[in-house]
Amino acid sequence: MTLFSSLYDKAMAWAAHRNAAWFLAMLSFAESSFFPVPPDVMLAPMVLARRKRAWVYAMITTLASAAGGIAGYFIGLLAFDAVASFLHSMGYWQAYLTARDWFSEWGVWVIFIAGFSPIPYKVFTISAGAVSMAFLPFVIASVIGRGARFFLVAALMYWGGKKMDQFMRQYIDRIGWLFLVLVILIYFLVR
Repeated sequence: MTLFSSLYDKAMAWAAHRNAAWFLAMLSFAESSFFPVPPDVMLAPMVLARRKRAWVYAMITTLASAAGGIAGYFIGLLAFDAVASFLHSMGYWQAYLTARDWFSEWGVWVIFIAGFSPIPYKVFTISAGAVSMAFLPFVIASVIGRGARFFLVAALMYWGGKKMDQFMRQYIDRIGWLFLVLVILIYFLVR
């Protein structure tokens, strides 16, 4: 099934759009507070399409994602009761409970790790607000964790260049399905 290769081709076309950086910023912001699609799926093709702007795209993604994380923090801090049903309906409730427990045990390190990993970051931003985590350490850990992830993605695409594009075109469907299976496995393990 070539679902991911057609999505990859569309992402490459979007990457060349004159407003691509704004779309990347909006996606990055939304993903950190409520949207399920990670910005990596747009960042990687944008870097491949315009390698000279790799570090600008990584910075846009990092700052917009951290801003979205701040929005998620304030959602958790000020409106957690209103979003609790959303966490239930989207299947994130158990992840929220786990995140809350991790905050009490590891504190700010949870934000750094969640920012870097493929774990749904929005759960941790909302949880940080819900448990009233100290704001400044939250922001610093968010910027460092998200920045490390997005600059790594940009660097891999930049250094890989045409070879990376060819690799992605050849294996994107396998990678996409494998990633989907891993996300499902992680979901059921955390649940």
